[in-house]
Amino acid sequence: MKIKSMLCVCALALSAGFMLPMNQAQAQAYVNVQIGQPPPPRYEVVPAPRRGFVWAPGYWRWNGRRHEWIGGSWIRARPGYRYVPPSWVRGPRGDWQMRPYRWDR
Repeated sequence: MKIKSMLCVCALALSAGFMLPMNQAQAQAYVNVQIGQPPPPRYEVVPAPRRGFVWAPGYWRWNGRRHEWIGGSWIRARPGYRYVPPSWVRGPRGDWQMRPYRWDR
């Protein structure tokens, strides 16, 4: 009888432990990489115009470690739109952010 009641108490204690909320370890990390100001644009000789294309000037791109120059190229024009090249702007916290190219009406 003692063994039976002891097993009953152990089973009750064990099941009570499962009903308690489990505490989960949580961790959060935030990494902010400050990208420095890009170098000034490089001078590029623009090739002769091509019908149906617009010149996309070169720009500095961040590759994860440093700025790298991406040379200009001709891209197909979109009728009724104006090409706006990528640009670097200073963010509200003083960090530099690259705005990708876009097509404006």
